[in-house]
Amino acid sequence: MDRSKKKVDLGSQIQIKFITKQEIYAVPEFPFAVDSKIQCENLNKLVNELLKDKLSDDNGVVKKVDFDFLVNGELLRTPLDIHLTNKNVSSESNVVVEYMEATPSPEPMDCLIHDDWVSAIHSSGSWIITGCYDNSIHIWTNKGKHKTGISGHTGPVKAVQWISVSNDSATFVSGSQDQSIRVWDWDIKKGTTNCLQIGRGHERSVECISVSPDSTRFATGGWDTMLKIWSADPNYEPADKPAKKLKSETKIMPPIMTLKGHKENISSVQFINNSDLITASWDHTIKHWDGEIGGIKTEIVGNKSFFNHDYSDLNGSVITCSSDRHIRLYDLRSKEGSLVKGTYSSHTQWVTTVRWSKTEEYQFVSGGYDNQMKLWDTRSPKVPLFELTGHEEKVMCSDWSNQKLILSGGADNTVRIFKNKNVKTV
Repeated sequence: MDRSKKKVDLGSQIQIKFITKQEIYAVPEFPFAVDSKIQCENLNKLVNELLKDKLSDDNGVVKKVDFDFLVNGELLRTPLDIHLTNKNVSSESNVVVEYMEATPSPEPMDCLIHDDWVSAIHSSGSWIITGCYDNSIHIWTNKGKHKTGISGHTGPVKAVQWISVSNDSATFVSGSQDQSIRVWDWDIKKGTTNCLQIGRGHERSVECISVSPDSTRFATGGWDTMLKIWSADPNYEPADKPAKKLKSETKIMPPIMTLKGHKENISSVQFINNSDLITASWDHTIKHWDGEIGGIKTEIVGNKSFFNHDYSDLNGSVITCSSDRHIRLYDLRSKEGSLVKGTYSSHTQWVTTVRWSKTEEYQFVSGGYDNQMKLWDTRSPKVPLFELTGHEEKVMCSDWSNQKLILSGGADNTVRIFKNKNVKTV
């Protein structure tokens, strides 16, 4: 009788088999009987116990490693039996549990104070550039030191991006509600900036910019629904229409190409290679363009206005955010392009910005009107890996171009910098 009662207390057993792609943490692949309600904490203890000899140093001190566990394609975030039930997986046969070293929590590093809302941000190498609602542009070191403030636009700066950065100089491009695009030169040694050319052509606010990987062109989109492609060469002049100059000798440049197709605001644009682009719009569509001949290759149709998107070279997928609290994943390579491959729900208000990791194919960040930045793994759709707190007002933009730094700008007039400790060394 006592034995029977003890058996009930223990709960039912499940046979599991551990596997890993990280050879240094490999354990024998024979089955283990575990409590069906086992969770990550006890799985961690079990794997660490199995690895005790491998994790011991010469003095016998055992290093503890935190692991994440993948069961049937999804990270374990509930008791194992609930996870299996939700995934419609039978527990009668051996359950394969893949484990990998867990992502460490990003570390708050700095807060860059601005005079107004921060609506645009981009990093390259040692430098961060930001755009503000007070019409200004700012350059910072990635250590948080302010280098220079730049005026010129007559409306809020909605988009900024580096074109090229060297030891002595850099060029970047900005877009504004004043309907103009400006290409700038920054002499790093002297600390001076100069507007090389002004792009005219948009009839309403410029909302987004993307520079091609080879830095020869950039694309812009905005409230006039037009996608425009421009030359990044300050000496470019169209054969049929020589560039004009202002009294100040700043050249006025026309676009190389104007592409029609969207019916509402183009909220984000991205070169995915030197010829192809992806745009997201308030007209509920994402379009894949051929930037050489100007045609639309494919289209993704959603049921909400798209606020932002980001494409990953690592997995061929597009992550999007819309006028609701959900983040959606689409596979650009799929013939069923409009089919949502994954939905990620944790934000409590509209999500405004999303950015993929450049080195981890499953990871991305998001920011929204709930003042939150979140770090996600695509294999955990309901629970983010971490919440990156700090903003006191809505998050308006983010950047993860420098894999070491997760950046976000908000309506609290700040840029928050988090240090990513999960950086692969080559």
